[in-house]
Amino acid sequence: MITIDHLADPKNAAFVARLVPGVDASTILGARTPQLRAFAKTLWRTRNEEARAFMAATPHRLFDENMLHGLLITQEKDFAACLAAVDDFLPYVDNWAVCDSMNPKALGTDLSALEAAARRWIDSDHLYTRRFGIGVLMEHFLTGAFKEEFLELVGGIDTEEYYLQMMIAWYFATAITKRPDDALAWLVEDRLAAPIRRKAIDKLTQIGRASCRERV
Repeated sequence: MITIDHLADPKNAAFVARLVPGVDASTILGARTPQLRAFAKTLWRTRNEEARAFMAATPHRLFDENMLHGLLITQEKDFAACLAAVDDFLPYVDNWAVCDSMNPKALGTDLSALEAAARRWIDSDHLYTRRFGIGVLMEHFLTGAFKEEFLELVGGIDTEEYYLQMMIAWYFATAITKRPDDALAWLVEDRLAAPIRRKAIDKLTQIGRASCRERV
């Protein structure tokens, strides 16, 4: 049986609770992400069957268990198995931190199938499934696999959900840095809803500052 009690950090739990205000604070052990990530790698390598059994035992009780689940999915190397694991888990994702913890490289090995999945996720009624789908387009489809219609797909989302607006803004800020000729018009011509446009500008500022620090 997999447990993460040994990674509990009560001081960090209070900090995490402020970052994910919609999550019941009593379910947060405060395990730090680098430690969870290292634990996930060890489990996948040395206790794979237990890891898969843990992933099948949803819903989990703890926020940290959901974080571990997302990080275990990231270890999956087979595209079909990874896609199935994501589909199985997304309905249980209820916060941005767990959603964004999943970034499996395996998904990038079949971009045609991934595009279809991303469109399906974005079309979902579930907030964090939609957020994940936008994140997939941002991660895998802003370079050689880019299509201009992806901007329309993301920019056309009508939502007042804060965590979805933030992901849309993040997508466009990243798109502008990687494909300015295609994406910049969305910002300068006010094609985005005002709250999303403001968030995109804020994100661009953060990206610019981070880039400057890297050059120093």
